[in-house]
Amino acid sequence: MRRREFVSKTAASVLAAAGLGCQSGRSRDRRRTERAGAGMQPVLHHVRPTERHWVGDGFHVSTLVSPHRLDPQLISPFLLLDHAAPRRFEPAARRRGVGEHPHRGFETVTFAYRGEVEHRDSNGGGGLIEPGDVQWMTAASGVVHEEFQSQDFTSRGGLFEMVQLWVNLPAARKMSSPRYQPLRDADFPRVPVGDVEARVIAGGFDRRERGPAQTHSDINVSDLSVGSGAEARFRFADGTTTLLLVLAGKVRAQRSVDASAGELLVLDRRQPGDIELAGVEPARLLVLNGTPLGEPVVAHGPFVMNTADEVRQAYADYRAGRMGHL
Repeated sequence: MRRREFVSKTAASVLAAAGLGCQSGRSRDRRRTERAGAGMQPVLHHVRPTERHWVGDGFHVSTLVSPHRLDPQLISPFLLLDHAAPRRFEPAARRRGVGEHPHRGFETVTFAYRGEVEHRDSNGGGGLIEPGDVQWMTAASGVVHEEFQSQDFTSRGGLFEMVQLWVNLPAARKMSSPRYQPLRDADFPRVPVGDVEARVIAGGFDRRERGPAQTHSDINVSDLSVGSGAEARFRFADGTTTLLLVLAGKVRAQRSVDASAGELLVLDRRQPGDIELAGVEPARLLVLNGTPLGEPVVAHGPFVMNTADEVRQAYADYRAGRMGHL
């Protein structure tokens, strides 16, 4: 995504390493509201990826959502969504990934679907996530971290699929203490919804069992397994943001919109209603829902704050080493 060049070359290289300095990976979307069935929330945007780009040398992603591509107020409290679709990596001696880089003002959430990722940060957080696991890093006042494919995965090679989500923090929490949560697949409750199974990661799903992730704002994160011909109907609180990412297969949403692997649906929160999904073929989806923060968003490179002065201060603090080092 595009960025204004008010930072030094050193800072600009950090942006590229962090993944937010990308010029490619643009997505196109339908900007008209799709007609939905009676009592259902309309689809506002249907985003289709057109290009992939490398984040470091280990994550080949499509950026489906970012503050520079959709109105950040429209997608609040979410900021960015990268999908690294399944890709085979050959065995290698050197780990692939993204080296040391900073963040401040938000949270990064990495979902491992295939392959393994090792994380390390300047606050002492870190570990290995395997297929089905999630790592939830709250950068808050600032951390420096790295993410690489694990040494075991690097040595043997194989299919690799990940999603990274950025979740904004409320202004009152942006300078709170960093935190790292390693979340294991076995700890996520499974909830039946119609013919579909939801795996609950954060918040709740359909007002039922809650996931183990601790959050700083009111958000609900789940993924769904949808069989061919399976159907589910559910609802989130009125006025909240809902994003549906199809990870694999094909679904019909709101009886009117077919979405395939790699595509994203943004629902229209101005028109409350139910969400209905039907499996056109076996599918997996990531479902993101949250209460909009209603605060200014100033995103530049690896920092997301409420004012330009706060972003400039973040760069100064990083250069001065106040976010730590690995």
